[in-house]
Amino acid sequence: MEPKNLLVIMSDEHSVKASGCYGHPIVKTPNIDRLSASGARFTNAYTNCPICTPARAGFATGRFIHEIGNWDNAHPYTGDAPGWGRRLQANGNPVISIGKLHYRNETDPTGFDRQVVPMHARNGVGSLPGSVRDPLPVQGAKALAAEIGPGETSYSNYDLDITEKACHWIENEAAKEADKPWMTFVSLVSPHFPLKAPQAFFDMYPPDRMPLPKAHAEDGRPTHPWIDAFRRCIDSDDYFDDEKRRIAIASYFGLCSFLDHNIGRLLESFEKAGLSESTRIIYVSDHGENLGARGTWGKGTMYEESAAIPLVMSGPGVPAGKEVSTPVSLVDFYQTILEAVGVEPNEQDAGLPGSSLYGIASGPDDPGRAVFSEYHAAGAETAAYMLRRDKFKYIHYVNFPPELFDLEADPEEQNDLAPSPVYREILGEMEAALREIVDPEGVDRMAKRDQAALIERHGGREAVATKSPTGATPTPGNYAADGY
Repeated sequence: MEPKNLLVIMSDEHSVKASGCYGHPIVKTPNIDRLSASGARFTNAYTNCPICTPARAGFATGRFIHEIGNWDNAHPYTGDAPGWGRRLQANGNPVISIGKLHYRNETDPTGFDRQVVPMHARNGVGSLPGSVRDPLPVQGAKALAAEIGPGETSYSNYDLDITEKACHWIENEAAKEADKPWMTFVSLVSPHFPLKAPQAFFDMYPPDRMPLPKAHAEDGRPTHPWIDAFRRCIDSDDYFDDEKRRIAIASYFGLCSFLDHNIGRLLESFEKAGLSESTRIIYVSDHGENLGARGTWGKGTMYEESAAIPLVMSGPGVPAGKEVSTPVSLVDFYQTILEAVGVEPNEQDAGLPGSSLYGIASGPDDPGRAVFSEYHAAGAETAAYMLRRDKFKYIHYVNFPPELFDLEADPEEQNDLAPSPVYREILGEMEAALREIVDPEGVDRMAKRDQAALIERHGGREAVATKSPTGATPTPGNYAADGY
């Protein structure tokens, strides 16, 4: 593939189910749809971990979370595990970030020549309460249900600033970069909670017309002991009634359209600058959003709402109008970014689990390719692991029963096949394949050990529970007085 510039646009908490090009009947995302139509759309893309900080650490390094120890939102990326950014810098390729990174700080060697309005972990530490496990606390997630509806927040205003600065860079500075192709990472925060959308975008989705989440009613939820513990810890749904659910869903859909609007502004600047022949574009999210399904909100589960992500790419060398069914994940970005800008792999790269998305998009579909995700953060009584291969998704919970779904026959994951003796052989094969990647029990112990040590360094369980701030990470500037 001929080296070209690369623009990667990442959103935060955008469920694959909430995009027009992925078939949503209500959500309007014309700009993402346009990008998809001009290139390749991946129909089975997954996060490596359904929570912000670990997902972004895996994205940066091309490694699984258990390899790098970024367990939760209080274990931010420090650059200790070299990522694609440092590889590009060593090759002389300019590397710029604009917006959210969620690393430890701006000075760590994380691989950027410039960081424009970066968002990093709160005080370089992050959210400590999510590291408290054994036993799980009650997180007291009342705020998510309280902060819904129309309005501006520090996050929506931060996105406007990110977009403005990114458009300026694309139109005025991109053409001035060095002889080698550049990589620019534009990272927006929408549609991450708080679920408040700017008025014009909220108005696109009248609450009374919004569907209620699937299986949200207490008497209609599928029961699983790990998910039950997750709901008790992150108790957001306790503060919702059906009216609030509809308002929250309207807000989330509005934020998805607000995100799309800002992506449209980036694409306009891109075209205005005449970069179409010299630059490739990728749009992706770090993870999804449960949005009330099964009585869960936020992320943190291995169901499609939370673990599956939108991923579209366009530009020179990308097949136009192609749907790619091969399973992929965020760990594939390491090789993808290197290939896009023309950095040759070295010995360090040989042992990484990912493959270039460009090669995957250009070749025949490989539904048998396995992708892996893991979760060790807030609400996880024990570690949760996911393996997607062919039509099956296998979810492994340490010390809890597994789940198995046939995503072709049951895309909404309403029928757990694991208890059925008919699927005993498939279940065994999927578990064996997962154990080739990870020691589930050993990694669970390692994560809890590291998290317990972190909590002790910060005064112990009681001190963290009573003194540590919760909620979303603050924006880097005073964009609104909403406490974030």
